[in-house]
Amino acid sequence: MCAVTREVKPVANLLRFVADPDGAIVLDLKHQLPGRGVWISARADLIRAAAAKNLFARAMKTQVRVAGDLAERTGEQLKQSLLGSLSLARKAGGLITGFDAVTAAIKQGQVAALIDAADAGEDGVGKLQSSLRRRFGIAHGIPSLRRLTERELSLALGRPHVIHAALLAGRASRHALKQIDQLARFHDEPRDGDIRRSMTKADPTAEHQNI
Repeated sequence: MCAVTREVKPVANLLRFVADPDGAIVLDLKHQLPGRGVWISARADLIRAAAAKNLFARAMKTQVRVAGDLAERTGEQLKQSLLGSLSLARKAGGLITGFDAVTAAIKQGQVAALIDAADAGEDGVGKLQSSLRRRFGIAHGIPSLRRLTERELSLALGRPHVIHAALLAGRASRHALKQIDQLARFHDEPRDGDIRRSMTKADPTAEHQNI
């Protein structure tokens, strides 16, 4: 149950928080940390609401410390977790990089999610989106992620200058697809069919911020 909305939801749509030994509230991303957990719907605004209403202390029945930027820290952890999953997907053959390779995969109907760097040129992003619409139709429901910078993608995937990438349909990409959906839900971005699409262009200075 979400501590803020009191709605019962699948675990995949919730985030678990616990108090560390010093009493600071931290995200338990893998649901393995000991102690009483507080479950909150995976949305940044609801995490801020929980902090503002002192819900963590009330739920845990003890005094705790909640960082003022807990929502931002949580978003960063979700992003880093996704980067790790993208790396694993690439090693397992479930992710490709490069404009030409992505275009070919779209034409072959193999793309499960499109990933463009936040600092990618609008021309290339637009061409790939057009390719998706031509191949799958306007309401194609294929998520598009644009929250990771070229530098972040390149470091995670171990390749230089990663601007465009795609997850391929299949087992190797399933976990990363779930995390893309989770990150979109966290930032409350618009749905496309049953899957949320993350088309928001990230702040190019975000990777230099201390969050």
